[in-house]
Formats: sequence, structure tokens, C-alpha cells
Amino acid sequence: MIPRLAQIACILTLAATPALAADPVLGTWQTQPGDEGHFGFVTMAPCGSKICGTLSRAFDATGKPIPSDTVGRQIVWDMQPEGAGKYASGRIWAPDRDKTYTSKMEIAGDRLKVYGCVFGICRSQTWSRVR
Repeated sequence: MIPRLAQIACILTLAATPALAADPVLGTWQTQPGDEGHFGFVTMAPCGSKICGTLSRAFDATGKPIPSDTVGRQIVWDMQPEGAGKYASGRIWAPDRDKTYTSKMEIAGDRLKVYGCVFGICRSQTWSRVR
């Protein structure tokens, strides 16, 4: 027989899992090319109650995979799901500029609009779903 505390822990874990498991932003996204034409795959996953993204692959301008010190680095963190495909209060690091921005995201189908601002200077990209 499972102890009562273990039963409660299982119930709480299962109750919390569907909210993030069903989140449409989870998965892998292809970034827009940077200044040199390089692009990457960012894999979005839960990090606590928020969403984080890790650069999982890097490519040159021709689409050939390339080695990069940034692969494996978390580049999106603390994204707070707000519902209706919107996320806010996060941070994003742009490898092509080596800058960290205050960020928000908005998903529409297989497109993810990513916004970032620092000191009133903003930029955005539209990423495409890979899988």
C-alpha cells in the first residue's frame, strides 16, 4: 500500500503536468537568420512554472550544421504563460549581438513572434516550428 504522503505527491504532480504539457509553445523552433545568415533551433521546455528555451542546433547560411559554443545554452528564460498563446516577463539572449533583452512571445499556429527590448531599443523575429 502506498503511504498517504506519496499518494498526495503523485496527485499534485499529475495535476500540475497537463497545464505545461499542453502548452503550444513547447517543442523546437527555427530562428530567423542573424546578421551573418546563421540560424538555430531553439527547444522550448518547462522550467518550473515558466518556459525556457535552449539553443539545440546551429546552422550556417546554407543550412549546414555547424559547431557553436552557444549550442546547449539557455537563450530564453522566465517566460510566463499568460494564456491565448501569449508569454511575457521573460528574457532572451541574442547570440548574434551578445545582448540580453526583456522579452515577450506570441504564438500563432506554427509561427512564434519573439520580441526583445533593451534601453528602449527593440527588435523582433518570427520563428517557425520545427517539430
